[in-house]
Amino acid sequence: MAFTYNPLDYAWEGHRAFLARAKSRPVALFVGMNPGPFGMAQTGVPFGEVTAVRGFLGIDERIAEITTPARMHPKRPVEGFACTRREVSGARVWGWARDRFGSSALFFKNAFVWNWCPLAFMSASGANLTPNKLPHSGQGAKSVRALEAACDEALAAAIAALEPKHVVGFGAFAAKRARGVVDAMSEFAHRPPVHEVLHPSPASPAANRGWAAQIERQLSEAGVEFATHARPVVRGG
Repeated sequence: MAFTYNPLDYAWEGHRAFLARAKSRPVALFVGMNPGPFGMAQTGVPFGEVTAVRGFLGIDERIAEITTPARMHPKRPVEGFACTRREVSGARVWGWARDRFGSSALFFKNAFVWNWCPLAFMSASGANLTPNKLPHSGQGAKSVRALEAACDEALAAAIAALEPKHVVGFGAFAAKRARGVVDAMSEFAHRPPVHEVLHPSPASPAANRGWAAQIERQLSEAGVEFATHARPVVRGG
């Protein structure tokens, strides 16, 4: 990886505003992989596409100043709330939340979203590198293992603090890391079950065939029952 962005640094105010909306003991803690280049990398909010963060979550430049990384790839500028690029994964996640709950207040009474890794990685070409593509052998492997340990520790702390009834991984990678974390939490009185739902990435052909309806079915099959349902989910997502 040639470039690493840390939104918890330059976009801390956006992330802090998001964290302030968390409620204890939600039905579900959703776990993503890491920031997308046009989502959390811009706003500090997991799956944080600008339009969704502004409109549904009510977080914008009036309450969250976004600066820039000290070292930035010319093809991946951080423009904060001025970013006009669409993050499909974020649009799907927060679009589902809007249609499912009707308001962000009702969403946060039922759920929260956490990215397993808060860092965004890019190759020299500017291509996005997800954590599952980082080297686990040769040069850099030791640093990757240290990063994974830190990310697992942070997720464990989030689970312990929020005490969710369920943990739900967006995709196989997030679900696998979450299962490992929960299995290791021997001191936790109630270890929540971990489930996997379809990742919203447009790189997944399955996600492009009605993502919202598919995760509704997967959540139902897993026994994840929310306290409220604003209206039927009809969007194709």
